Amino acid sequence: MHQLLSNILYSCVDERQRGHEQFVAEHALGYMIAGESHIHTNSGTRVYAPGSIGLVRRNQLLKSVKVPPPDGEFRSINILLTQDLLRQYSADTGVAASGAYTGEPLLLLHDNPFFKGYFNSLLPYFDAPQYLTPAIAELKTREAIELLLRYDPALRNWLFDFSKPHKIDLEAFMQQNYRYNIPVSRFARLTGRSLAGFKRDFEKIFHTSPGQWLQQRRLSEAHYQIREQGRRPSDVYLDVGFENLSHFSFVFKKAYGVSPSAV
Repeated sequence: MHQLLSNILYSCVDERQRGHEQFVAEHALGYMIAGESHIHTNSGTRVYAPGSIGLVRRNQLLKSVKVPPPDGEFRSINILLTQDLLRQYSADTGVAASGAYTGEPLLLLHDNPFFKGYFNSLLPYFDAPQYLTPAIAELKTREAIELLLRYDPALRNWLFDFSKPHKIDLEAFMQQNYRYNIPVSRFARLTGRSLAGFKRDFEKIFHTSPGQWLQQRRLSEAHYQIREQGRRPSDVYLDVGFENLSHFSFVFKKAYGVSPSAV
């Protein structure tokens, strides 16, 4: 079960579950109530245990897995700190970034009774969602921002850096991030380009369209993992960027002449 009330998300699941969204568009403050959250990025895997409080920076690519405890359900709360709300908070309070944020995109905050009290105060609203009006949701989000700034004033550069991604090396970025199943428009945004500019630069570098290159690159990696590493197709297709096993099997056979299970 997932309940999204305004910008506040409550998750409660009783079996291991992969996250469907692999692009983090807005900053998120999360609290693990029960179970573990496994966050996979190009830098490695981080495990958030029960009681963990974490910050995830916007414009990030990651894959997440929700892992319930052996005797219960996975439960977590995430607050999306949207750019619109942060801009309004900055305008109202005068709090602003002193420079661009250049630190880690994932932060684990130390144990803090004020954060725990804050997240516990949200739990009743998921039993009676009619009480969490947009006005109250905004107040609770502003409370979260206040707590973050009290916890570490330096987080203002994290929260209030509204700069857009700079234009970066497209070839290196795509080779590192092709496994993430996101729209081409997201890849364009993350490389600091318009969609038209991204497609133009992409064809100059790879001499094909983004869609064709992504499919072939993912198939090539899948073939390597199945043949050389002995992995099963059902364990591979999600990891390399496909959404559907039957579609993966179809395009794999079309490319290599045999089904993935026959490699």
